Amino acid sequence: MTSTATTTPAATSTFGALIRTGLVATVAASAATMAVAAVGHAAGVSLDVADAPIPVTGFGVLTAAFSLVGVLLAALLSRFARRPRRTFVRTTVVLTALSLVPDVIADAGAGTKALLMLTHLVAAAIVIPALARRLAA
Repeated sequence: MTSTATTTPAATSTFGALIRTGLVATVAASAATMAVAAVGHAAGVSLDVADAPIPVTGFGVLTAAFSLVGVLLAALLSRFARRPRRTFVRTTVVLTALSLVPDVIADAGAGTKALLMLTHLVAAAIVIPALARRLAA
């Protein structure tokens, strides 16, 4: 007599894939925002806000911190939301838009404000789709 065992992927493997994807996206977004800041600075855009310079590495550190918040949000929504992908995308798009507000009102030149906003959008363009692909529709 033969039997066939049918197994379903454990929730932890999906959860693990979400976390791994989030960590890779976090590293990529951090590197990308540092590159954008470095290129902008090399092109003559000031990285000073309120007469205090933002180090290029600061872009990476803050991107990593807030991207990890996004990973946590995705993990929570994957567990508790009825439509995790839709809820995640809508929430993170709103949060990304809200993240631009401090840049607009910052005590900085127009070029600096634009560069700050660009780094937010670059990070979001990397992290949001990567995590959304791992969430159930």
